[in-house]
Amino acid sequence: MSSVHVDNLKKYYGAVHALDGLQLEVAPGTIFGFLGPNGAGKTTTLRILTGLARPTSGTAQVAGVDVLKDGNQLSRHIGHLPEEPAFYTWMTPREFLDYLGRLYGLSSKARLSRTRELLALVHLEEVSKRRIAGFSRGMRQRLGVAAALIHHPEVLFLDEPASALDPAGRKEVLDLIENLRGQCTVVMSTHILADVERVCDVVGIIAKGRMLVQSRREQLLEQYAIPAFEVEGDDQAALSLWAQELRRLPWVISVVPRNDAFRITVRDVQSAKRTLLAMAVNSGLTLNRYEEVRPSLEDVFLQLVGAEEEL
Repeated sequence: MSSVHVDNLKKYYGAVHALDGLQLEVAPGTIFGFLGPNGAGKTTTLRILTGLARPTSGTAQVAGVDVLKDGNQLSRHIGHLPEEPAFYTWMTPREFLDYLGRLYGLSSKARLSRTRELLALVHLEEVSKRRIAGFSRGMRQRLGVAAALIHHPEVLFLDEPASALDPAGRKEVLDLIENLRGQCTVVMSTHILADVERVCDVVGIIAKGRMLVQSRREQLLEQYAIPAFEVEGDDQAALSLWAQELRRLPWVISVVPRNDAFRITVRDVQSAKRTLLAMAVNSGLTLNRYEEVRPSLEDVFLQLVGAEEEL
């Protein structure tokens, strides 16, 4: 049985179609990356799946619970970290987690054990007696994850968990999410491609309220990857002239500058291997770097979302 099953989910706000027939399936134990541009429908989906909003039509089940018919049972099975979590800031982390444990009906012994376990998991043991009001954004996000896990949920929903953090805070939160693998199913909504590529097993790309593709990360890269090469040299003027020549070749899709290099995407990788270096030599270029590059999730994302935007 799937941890999350969504069928033909629609949510309309007047003439705006926030969700337009969304299909979604998340297997148990997966770290699922729910990826899309701002306004694609990610937060709307999470609000419906966590019982905070109702769809216009369609069906959704989370951890075997029908979200629309048995929503009052949902909170026992899920944890949720919204994009901007709220806390009683006069409390300490220890007090806050104990308070949440009481709400979920945990015994005194279970609350004490679970609080200690979660504070260790999110690396907040040393500040467990400090007031939350003095915490950094990264510390609050980690505490928010702990709060969402207090009752051992089967599915954890994270809405943009690292988008507003500095690099150090992002690393802390992503490391934490990665450590949850095997403990529960994680559905992580984000528009940051590097975060998904780092921690997620399966990726779903959404645009205009519809799922464009859902696949395991490596399969997605293999299926939609476009062969590419990168070249780098000191003479940028000469490289630019060479790039103009390349753009006229029938097997070249694009030549795009990236910092001090050019990325060349091609239709025919064998033609590229035979021709690129020879052309560079004939043009008198001195290259500092020439390599066939592994496609990234960013390349796939831009390809799929770009095609959708053209429709």
